[in-house]
Amino acid sequence: MNTSEFRRRGKEMVDYVANYMEGIEGRQVYPDVEPGYLRPLIPDSAPQEPDTFEDIINDIEKIIMPGVTHWHSPYFFAYFPTASSYPAMLADMLCGAIGCIGFSWAASPACTELETVMMDWLGKMLELPKAFLTEKAGEGGGVIQGSASEATLVALLAARTKVIHRLQAASPELTQAAIMEKLVAYSSDQVVATLGTTTCCSFDNLLEVGPICNKEDMWLHVDAAYAGSAFICPEFRHLLNGVEFADSFNFNPHKWLLVNFDCSAMWVKKRSDLTGAFRLDPTYLKHSHQDSGLITDYRHWQIPLGRRFRSLKMWFVFRMYGVKGLQAYIRKHVQLSHEFESLVLQDPRFEICAKVTLGLVCFRLKGSNKVNEALLQRINSARKIHLVPCHLRDKFVLRFAICSRTVESAHVQRAWEHIKELAADVLRAEKE
Repeated sequence: MNTSEFRRRGKEMVDYVANYMEGIEGRQVYPDVEPGYLRPLIPDSAPQEPDTFEDIINDIEKIIMPGVTHWHSPYFFAYFPTASSYPAMLADMLCGAIGCIGFSWAASPACTELETVMMDWLGKMLELPKAFLTEKAGEGGGVIQGSASEATLVALLAARTKVIHRLQAASPELTQAAIMEKLVAYSSDQVVATLGTTTCCSFDNLLEVGPICNKEDMWLHVDAAYAGSAFICPEFRHLLNGVEFADSFNFNPHKWLLVNFDCSAMWVKKRSDLTGAFRLDPTYLKHSHQDSGLITDYRHWQIPLGRRFRSLKMWFVFRMYGVKGLQAYIRKHVQLSHEFESLVLQDPRFEICAKVTLGLVCFRLKGSNKVNEALLQRINSARKIHLVPCHLRDKFVLRFAICSRTVESAHVQRAWEHIKELAADVLRAEKE
């Protein structure tokens, strides 16, 4: 494919993507395929001669789309949202075109410097304490990780390294094995200190946990993977109170802030805690500015060596939506979740199982777990909407998460009417 054909095919692909997004509401949200459906549809080895672009495009609809769960359908209410916006898609195109591997400042200065500035922009949007920002030669800073799981692992490994160094300095006679035996990590059944748990979007009280961790000199990592995006709204910022006690904080703009996957934002109060754990300095990666104090090499902040130019997505989205546009998007989703909550509360057959704070409603039919399992099975078998469950204590609960960028009140209303109809069928079957 030469440049001329790329221009033509690129326009065709943009049209295909735009048509897909415009028509996604008409597609069945959840696929009707069995495991292994795809292998018989494609050759068992790569072609020796090139295929045409037309054949590939045709195969997308014939082979790929039948097995796609449409996460951006306005009838997708499962898991949590995964962000999608046209500015982020365009930025991803540019990222792919530049194609740098940003393991150091010298490998592509703009890749490193834009990430540093975007993480400060986002930190200010959240009103994070200044200790987490890079500007004005602070000790902290932000970095884009691949996921919240990755950020949690990075924090855990950095904390372990810091404590090992501390124990080695205090007790040089201790062996490595003796030191490892002394290490303890505390967690709840939601893993770490969490703001917006996956099951029901509940919040740990950082104002209680934080001072204890600081007093005992324990690393405190705070995970707000889903809920963190909401903290850009002043009315939800109080949910972040106590973050000043944390050593590291993370949330996923790729969930709810219109920045396509992957973009997991992580901040630390002392970037030396990360670089001390992950520093990698072979001769071929060194450069003349690395010890200047003016820049950072992000390979020292993460597990992988290479990294993409992910901050372009943040730059495009933040500029094309503005903070006010992003706030309006969050508020709309929260409003829709409360609308669904109201609908549930009006039906005496159902109950709300957890406080509705942001965009998630946990609900169930009053009665046994079995009847709720049957309801969920009918919902997902019908494939008109898609939900997933959770367990709250000993109860089987249905989760209704507002996800799609294009979801409106009408979609929520239709989803509720559908759920009510299926609930009636389940309750009727139980009596028979």
